[in-house]
This record gives sequence, C-alpha cells and structure tokens, in this order.
Amino acid sequence: MTALSEKDATLGAAVQALRANRPLQAEEICRDYLVLNPGSAQHLRLLGHALLKQNRLAEAEEKIRFALSLLPDMPLLYEDLGSVLAMQERYEEAVPQFEQAIRLEPQLPMAHKKLGQALAALGRGEDADEAYREYLDLDPDKGVVASGINHLKAGRKVEAIDSFRAALKKNPDNVDAMRFLATAYWQDKENLDDTEALLRRATQIAPDYIAACMLLGTVLLERNKFAEAVRVFRDATAQAPQQGEVWAGLGNALARASEPHESARAFARAIELEPGSAGAQMGYAHTLKTLGDQPAALDAYRAAIRAKPDFGEVYWSMANLKVFRFEDDEISAMEKQVGREDLSESAAIHFRFALGKAHEDKGDFDRAWHYYHTGNQRQRMQVKHDPLEMEERQRRIMDVFNAEFIAGNADCGCDAPDPIFIVGLPRSGSTLVEQILASHSQVEGTAELPILGKIASSMGRYRSDRVEYPEIVKTFRKKDWRAYGEQYMEESRHYRSTDKPYFTDKLPNNFPHVGLAQLILPHAKIINARRHPLDSCLGAYKQLFAKGQHFTYDIQDLSEYYQQYHKVMTHWHAVLPGKVLDVHYEDTVTRLEWQVRRLLEHCGLPFEEQCLRFHETDRPVKTASSEQVRQPIYRSALGKWRHYETHLDIWREDLAGIIDELPDSVKAADA
Repeated sequence: MTALSEKDATLGAAVQALRANRPLQAEEICRDYLVLNPGSAQHLRLLGHALLKQNRLAEAEEKIRFALSLLPDMPLLYEDLGSVLAMQERYEEAVPQFEQAIRLEPQLPMAHKKLGQALAALGRGEDADEAYREYLDLDPDKGVVASGINHLKAGRKVEAIDSFRAALKKNPDNVDAMRFLATAYWQDKENLDDTEALLRRATQIAPDYIAACMLLGTVLLERNKFAEAVRVFRDATAQAPQQGEVWAGLGNALARASEPHESARAFARAIELEPGSAGAQMGYAHTLKTLGDQPAALDAYRAAIRAKPDFGEVYWSMANLKVFRFEDDEISAMEKQVGREDLSESAAIHFRFALGKAHEDKGDFDRAWHYYHTGNQRQRMQVKHDPLEMEERQRRIMDVFNAEFIAGNADCGCDAPDPIFIVGLPRSGSTLVEQILASHSQVEGTAELPILGKIASSMGRYRSDRVEYPEIVKTFRKKDWRAYGEQYMEESRHYRSTDKPYFTDKLPNNFPHVGLAQLILPHAKIINARRHPLDSCLGAYKQLFAKGQHFTYDIQDLSEYYQQYHKVMTHWHAVLPGKVLDVHYEDTVTRLEWQVRRLLEHCGLPFEEQCLRFHETDRPVKTASSEQVRQPIYRSALGKWRHYETHLDIWREDLAGIIDELPDSVKAADA
C-alpha cells in the first residue's frame, strides 16, 4: 500500500468511525497514523473531532491549534478552533476564529451559524442576526426550516408542517426538518408513530443531535417505552456529558422505569452540573420522595423554589407529601404569587391546590375549599373529559363480558397465577392495600403498570374491518386468550426486580378491564379498593394529578364517574362471583388484622405478621400516598368529608343509594 493510499484509507476509516458515533475508534486510528506521520494536519483535525465528541476539550484545542500551525490557511480548522472555544464558553476568543474562517472561505454556512451563536452569547444581537442571515442565504434548506420554526412559534401549525415537509421533500436527510416536524406533531400529541419515526431517523443520521435525542426520549416515555427511553438518554449523556439537562432527562426516564436509585444518581449529576436548574431539583426531589427520604426531598424542593420562586408545581409537590405542613412564610409566599396577574395558568392551578392543603392543615376548611374549588375549575378548562363517551365505552364492555361469554371462555387464558390486580378509584386506599401485600415475603410490589390497558387498546388496531375492543374479543379463539395472557406476563417482567412468585399490579383505572384480566389470566387475583363515596370523591377533588384522571376536576363529573364505577364493579361481582374482593379502607383502618387475614386468604397466601407492620417495609412508592403508607395505621383520614359538608350537596344526593348499601362497619367508622 502506498503512503498516499494509506493516508486516504485511514482518513476514510476515521470519518466512518465518527459518523458511527465511535470516537474512541476514530481517535485510535488517527493516533496510530500520526505516530509515523506527525505532520498530517487532516489526521490532527479528525483527532480533534474525536476528542470533542468525548468532551476532552482542552486536548481537542491543542490538536486543532497544532494542525493550524501546519496549515494556517485552512478555513475549516479556524471553524473547528472557534467551535472548541465556544464549547468552553470562551466566546470572545471564538468570534475571531469564525470570522477568519469566513474571510478565507465566505461560503461556509456552518461558520456563519456558529458565529451567530457566539455573538448572541455575547449579547451582540444585531451582529448575530446578520450572521444568521448569511447562514440562511448560504443554505436554502435551512431557510425553509427557519421559516417553519417561525410559523410554529407564531401558532401557525399547518404552515409550519408544510414548511418542514417541503424541506424533507427536497432533502430527505434534513435532520432539522425531521426534528421540528416531530415537534409540531408532538405539541398536540398527534401522529405519535410518525413523531417517533422522524426522531429515530434523525438520531440515526446524527447520533450527536442532542435536541433530537432529548425529544425522542420524551416521546418514548409518553408511549410507555421506558427501557428504550433510558437507552436514548444514556446515549445522550455519553454524547454530552457536561449538559445537566441531559442527565435530568436520564433521571426522569429511570424514575419512570422504576429504577429510583439510579434516577437519584442521574439527577444528582444534573444538579452538580447545573445547581440552578429548578426542574432538575424538582425531579431529584420526586425521586427522593419515592425512596422515602422526605427530609432530602424537602431540601431539593426548596432549592427548586429558590431557583424559581413562581414554580407552583414545586409547592404542590411539597403539599403532595400529605404528611408535610407548610411554614407560615411559605403560605404567605404562595398567597402573594396567586395575586400576580402575570402568573402562568399552570402555576396558578398548582398554587391553588397547594394553598388548599395549607389552609386545611390550619383548620380553615372554607378557605381550603375556596382554593381547591377554584383550582379544579381552572384545571377542568385545561383537560378533556366526555362523561357520555366514558359511559358508552363501559356499557359496551359490560355488554360483551356478560356471564354467558365469560363462562364460555373460562380457563382458556395463561395459567400464570403471579398477578394481583388492585383496582378502584384514586385516593381510595389502593396504595395501602398494595403496601400490605408487598410486605409479604412472597409478593413483589411493582407500580401502576400500563400493560392491561395497552393490551386492550391494541386489539384490532390493524384489522381492516375496524372492529376494536371490546367487541373484537367475540372473535377470539381459545388460544388467543392465552396469547394475550402470555403477552401480559412477558411485558410485566420489565417492571420486576425479584423472583418472588407473586406481584401487584395496582392501577385503579383498570376496573373496567376486570373481565379481560380474568379471561387472559384466570388464576390472577383481583382486589377492589373501596372507600366511603364522599371521602373517595373529596380525596380525588383535592388531588392535582400529574396526568389523566380528568374526571376529578368537576363536582358533577366526579359524581357521575363514581356512579359508573359502582355500576361496573356491581356487574363484575354478578358475572364473576367470588373473583373480586372488596377491601374497604374503613375496615382496614379499624380492623387491620381481620382485613389483612381476609386479604391474604383471597390471594392464597399464608398469614405473615410483617403485613401488619407494612409501614416498616422499605420499597419505592411513587403515588401520592407514598408518605402515608410509611406510617402505622391512623384514623384521622376517616370521615374527612364532614369538614366540607356544606359544599357537598351534589355528592350526598347523587350517591345516597350507594352510601345506604355500605356495610355497617364502614358506616360506623365514618360516623
């Protein structure tokens, strides 16, 4: 091989390694060649790029300066030197390097763009705008994308999408167009398949495109693809190890993937890099709360408030610890924020729910109701909930899963006895039931698993006749029930960390899917967590949920939803006699051992004393009840609705019949 061909071959190999996101391999190729050929400026330049990708900025700067000493008229080397200086925030030094690159080669579009970014960082807005104009003039594709971005910022979504599509039609590998088209879709959570595909393609072409990686990770989390999201964010931290935002994204993904200890470490790294990031501090606090470290969680929440005093979500997160009480100065700060006219709607809602909790703790229930009620009224305007659509969907489920249908498909599903489904309504004691069961030596407590609903919604997705759940189950063969049960078991493994024979799946909203759960997993156990209807509705009305539960933000919606829930559960008791165990919160509080023995017997488990000491069980708990279930049984939550009695006429009237049917023990506990 001639010297020239060896040089070209090694340069080509290094470029390929960089494109494949293998900077260590590229570094090795360049260093091996430079041992015998130390004067190759091209290899020095690529070595600088490989070091940049590893965030070894000082070494990269040294190699690029050496290359410049060999080729002082090479414009790309000046652009490279400007880049490495800008990455070290040495913008005053970076600007002349970009300017020199442009003097030597006026048609370097990226040099104009980077010059604009450096000038903007120095506060030289007019000069930056001129550099950006030059950049867009030199790259018409970028101009089309920029036009789309302007449309998107102005709320002209249709025009924005047209611009991004036009850019992609001209250049199918335009990663900026892919990212911003995905952003346009993502705004309304529409075309999620296309959104994910665009971002996957963009990150394949440009693995170091951090903004696209971050959005891809976020989309994957929304789609409950937690393991994939974690991989994406891990790759992003490798690409940009000094960006706190990337570590915070990884922390969030790990938290969603039920890996709270690793999540805490990722958030700690994010805060180390960016101590003033209120979002990272809040995420860190959420994870510490899950781990049961309330003092450290409060420290992180308060650090977030110091960084961003109008961060209403943080105040609500503190209130959501339930066993926490605000200091007087914190209440005053919230009252002051609520009075601002320029406060965002999201912050205003969060502050109101937090103030509701603060005044409830002080015993001022009318003022607490004022804040809860106005917070709910505002939140109801932000969400979509159609009671008629919900009622019709559940009517269809009950029509399909009747006694005859269930009997005809009994014992066809997967034989696995592992799952213990806990259903009900939010704020009705389901976390307490889960904690009691998770205290048993044979039961693993997992999380609110999205699997059952995901399986239901996936049924019939690709059928040409558009038959969907629940009607599609009428077409199932016996082996289909087993297949779906096996699918559930396979997906559940992603959420498990032990080999215990049983695990909990506590997702209250699964109550409409009890029939489906019974047919795909006939040996699974099903528990219905119940609470006095007025306390149940009040608990939900006082809760600002992170997502979903849109029926809880209106008094009438809540009443109708509770009645529908009761109707559905009555149906399951009728068509699945003895399969569903009702566990009333009031009985658990007043007759703990009796309830625990009853619960374990239903699950086929031997009695264990540890289940009575559930508060000693050390496990991550994500729900709003995380701190409450770490305390021994207490009676103070019984009959809380009486404090708000004058405001609850609608519930008392609508739910009177259901209340009359309650067991005497529940009525007595509530008295």
